[in-house]
Amino acid sequence: MYRHSYFVYILASHRQGTLYIGVTNNLARRIEEHAKGIVDGFTKQYKTYLLVYFEQGTDIRSVIHREKQHKHWKRAWKIKLIEDANPTWRDLVSSV
Repeated sequence: MYRHSYFVYILASHRQGTLYIGVTNNLARRIEEHAKGIVDGFTKQYKTYLLVYFEQGTDIRSVIHREKQHKHWKRAWKIKLIEDANPTWRDLVSSV
């Protein structure tokens, strides 16, 4: 049986800049949509186009739960999460 993958991801405008947290079932497509400004909204307004963090899971409920957790975290906790996994804030789009 084929198992879907789901992603919770964090985009940034620049190192320690504005952050955006989202969830998707196709990370590459979603990042491209953000980068091209296809959808009006937060990422387009604040130019949060750098993929600085992502997690993958197979259960959509747990991935959405994780997204909600991240959204309620203090900013310092989000920064630490990113820097623990990606200390240079490198754009991870090539990892997708």
